[in-house]
Amino acid sequence: MVSDTRVDYLEELERELDTRGLVARVVRTRSGPAFLRVVNPEAASLAEDVTCAPAPESHDHYYWWSWGERMHRVDDPGGAALKLAHVLQPLCREARGRAVGRT
Repeated sequence: MVSDTRVDYLEELERELDTRGLVARVVRTRSGPAFLRVVNPEAASLAEDVTCAPAPESHDHYYWWSWGERMHRVDDPGGAALKLAHVLQPLCREARGRAVGRT
């Protein structure tokens, strides 16, 4: 079972993301760890699941990307929220055109 401390950290990040216009909810499962589902309401296909766990080499907790890479320290949920907001930002049309070789 996931500790309440980890869920508390996820809930702190949830509050930070809500203030930035992203939809975030802690999901508790019966068999797996709790995670934070984050969705950009302006582009629902842009979503991320964030977990919270200690780093393997220490007891310090971090937020983790869904692919298992460490994202950010839990003592700075605002910084983690900025990273998520950046990643879940849709590309503007002009930038998409440049990305595929159009102007």
